[in-house]
Amino acid sequence: MRLNKLCLSRYCVLALVTVVIVTWTISFRSSEETSSSTAAAGSMTDQTLDYFLNKGALKDHNAADVQWYHAANSKDKITEALQDSSQMIEADVLLRGRDPREPIMAHPPDNDSDITLRDWLAMVVNSEKGIKLDFKSLEAVGESMALLDKVRDQLKGPVWINADILPGPGGMATPLDAQAFLQTVAMKAEGDVLSLGWTTGWSPNTDNPGYSWEMVQQMEAVCKNLTQPVTFPVRAALLPQSFVQFQWLLQQSDRYTLTIWTGQSDVLNVENLLHYRQNFSKSRIYYDLLENQMTKFKSLPGYTMSQ
Repeated sequence: MRLNKLCLSRYCVLALVTVVIVTWTISFRSSEETSSSTAAAGSMTDQTLDYFLNKGALKDHNAADVQWYHAANSKDKITEALQDSSQMIEADVLLRGRDPREPIMAHPPDNDSDITLRDWLAMVVNSEKGIKLDFKSLEAVGESMALLDKVRDQLKGPVWINADILPGPGGMATPLDAQAFLQTVAMKAEGDVLSLGWTTGWSPNTDNPGYSWEMVQQMEAVCKNLTQPVTFPVRAALLPQSFVQFQWLLQQSDRYTLTIWTGQSDVLNVENLLHYRQNFSKSRIYYDLLENQMTKFKSLPGYTMSQ
């Protein structure tokens, strides 16, 4: 009799433990799913095309129709950029190489400029154009984001924040530290597009490697927990050998887009970009190419066969 009671007692304890474990597991999974749903709900997609479409600058959600003004790193250049037909103005930001040490608009090897970021932003706030700030040094990021925050309520167009944060094919330059850059930017750029790229290189008369699986998977690991829309600036001359890698990368999140750019001295056959045009939504690839390259690209018979 005592043995039966002892066994019954043990069975009751075992059953109770089992119920507790099952209840905890269900609760944990429910919490995990809720957390995942909340993170997904907090994510944002790129609103750049919507903005320009509403302004009448675009006819549809075709990212190839967004026009860029490059290197608006002087008073004359930003004045010209604000008056031309482009929708997006790109400029480079670094700290002045002498006192006063403050964010200026310049591209290395230049370390001085006739315009500071503060004055540059003061000119841009009166425009309906979007801006892309390309950071060339980590030390300029914190103060620059603080300056940007002061005028956010006045800025009308999209804001893109760009930096090369990982080593890429042929890249010789040192990328900005990804963790440090995102810690400084992410909390202050909740509505911005983060343009996160790789350092790259290209050489004539040689086989230039494309973006490897390791490179794109490393970038996805960096970006997967961000809530902002992310565009990946990718070098046009290196894309023919990288299609499956970027096809996979864009499948990981609807927050992701590509921005295809080219170096001034790169040899680019624009026909090689048709595979991207025809196999991705036209809303998910921006083309930041030279004017003659873009004209030729749009004249190709297969250009209109986009998704």
